[in-house]
Amino acid sequence: MTRIPALAFLALCIAGPAMAVDHASDVEIASEGAIRDKWMLADGAKLAMPVYPDGFAQAQRDVCLALGYQINPDGSTSGFRVLRQWNSQTQGLEPVDGFWNGFASAAADAVGQWKFQPRPEVATPAPVFTVATLTWQTRKDTNPATLRGRCKIDDLIVFMRDVDREYGLNEHEFQRVMRRRDDRIQTFAGTPKNQPNMKP
Repeated sequence: MTRIPALAFLALCIAGPAMAVDHASDVEIASEGAIRDKWMLADGAKLAMPVYPDGFAQAQRDVCLALGYQINPDGSTSGFRVLRQWNSQTQGLEPVDGFWNGFASAAADAVGQWKFQPRPEVATPAPVFTVATLTWQTRKDTNPATLRGRCKIDDLIVFMRDVDREYGLNEHEFQRVMRRRDDRIQTFAGTPKNQPNMKP
């Protein structure tokens, strides 16, 4: 894991790319699978898998999504961010209204159930931001590794820095966009900051 001085450059692809910088605290950033040196699944915990959202299953679309999330010091998960998404019909575009919102909500519902605990040698657990690649496969002829590869982010830090360079938002704009997009994703995910009648 690498420690950087901000939780930065997060893309919320549900409603278009957006980034965020949090200068209030340092947060470790770890690519998928790179948390093993400090975190493990909590005793008796299982990795809940997301369900295929109601209303979209009949179209038989394969879908993948890279969901960023934070592991908190108590082992719970929060701060969900869609970083990359793909479907077998329209790739990154939304095939029908509500499609990406449905999958983001299903992903957040699943990852929100994940529970971790620090490894025994870690005396003071610190929060870490990482990513999970989630897939929904409907076709028998789909190669699971290929589907996963369409959304997998190999290096999370590089990915977020590239997003920052592409969009070039200043710190004030980062914070403003972050607040707006964070409210939206939490609305989609059914988390406490829900605001009624908010659209992506």
